[in-house]
Amino acid sequence: MSIILECTQLSKSYSSKPALKNIDLKLESGRIIGLLGPNGSGKTTLIKLINQLLTPTSGEIKIDGMHPSVETKGIVSYLPERSYLGNWMRVKDALDFFSDFYEDFDRSRALDMLEKLGLHPSDKLKTMSKGTKEKVQLILVMSRHARLYCLDEPIAGVDPAARDYILSTIINNYSENSTVLISTHLISDVENILDEVIFIQNGQIRLHASVDDIRMREGKSVDAFFREVFRC
Repeated sequence: MSIILECTQLSKSYSSKPALKNIDLKLESGRIIGLLGPNGSGKTTLIKLINQLLTPTSGEIKIDGMHPSVETKGIVSYLPERSYLGNWMRVKDALDFFSDFYEDFDRSRALDMLEKLGLHPSDKLKTMSKGTKEKVQLILVMSRHARLYCLDEPIAGVDPAARDYILSTIINNYSENSTVLISTHLISDVENILDEVIFIQNGQIRLHASVDDIRMREGKSVDAFFREVFRC
């Protein structure tokens, strides 16, 4: 498998406070990977670096062999922790927004998923619940034919039924040549869809291993092992 993401001695500091410290990491294509760690561990910082919303203090990051750039934005689909869709929008406006910005956006796929949710292009975002808005944004993100999907806390703050919908949408809408990187601290909810996990704490990677290896070696679930490592 090809390497979709490579970090070499990657560090990021805010003023004098380090958020990431000399991270070395390689992620292969065709995997669903959990970026797991307590709040403030560096998960969002890493995802923002991948999406060129931050620049490294030192070290290097490459996506499909390229430094973060306009070119990499064309192959990375990013779901931020907070919504960036305006309440003034209708669903149609959000579809137009993604169609204008991303050549790989599959409008027919998005419309199909929206229809299954019972949503219409004329629906207004301001009339939707928080959970429904998050589903709409996830549909938009997963309707791109991207090489790397970066999902920052996609299931935080939504009810269990919404979580199930979000996870099934992720599973059913990425190709075998793509990689999904999911940042979360809700391990038990995502564990069953993950191929690999990265444990991160205080800006440093504690572990990068396959889910099967952890279960075989430790004789316990990833969630139980995570709680043991981080003493949750």
